[in-house]
Amino acid sequence: MKLVDCTEARHAGAILDIFNEAIVTSTALYDYKPRAPESMVAWFATKRANGFPVIGCEDEAGTLLGFASYGTFRAWPAYKYSVEHSIYVHKDHRGQGLGRTLLQAIVDAARERQVHTLIGGIDATNAGSIALHESMGFEHAGTIRQAGFKFGRWLDLAFYQRLLDTPANPVDG
Repeated sequence: MKLVDCTEARHAGAILDIFNEAIVTSTALYDYKPRAPESMVAWFATKRANGFPVIGCEDEAGTLLGFASYGTFRAWPAYKYSVEHSIYVHKDHRGQGLGRTLLQAIVDAARERQVHTLIGGIDATNAGSIALHESMGFEHAGTIRQAGFKFGRWLDLAFYQRLLDTPANPVDG
């Protein structure tokens, strides 16, 4: 198992497969319909334009087992040191510690890029993801009750955050 920087050319299809499986089988994504392959063009373009990492975990054969990334938390300038991250592990490779490896990698990437706050929006019933985040220093920052509706029920969205010691010298503007 090795960590890699994901590229559109090499990983878009595998990332899309992981996204779409999560969309149709879980509340990990508050989305209803599988995404089209074309959606990955804009997804990767946004990551590149903003310098947001997409970190993958591959097996020895180069198969993508999972990935982590982050993006804009809120689109106003004063939020520039805050990001919302996500971690997805292929359904056949869950429970093997890949989530922990990817979460640590995205925390390290955030620190290198002078991020101050990592925020994870987690479905409140996702006990595994919540336990992982808590074990890695994330704290519950609040829950938005009935924030989503999927699979015929209301979904509560729990926010977990971790404060980093970066940037050394934050600035306005």
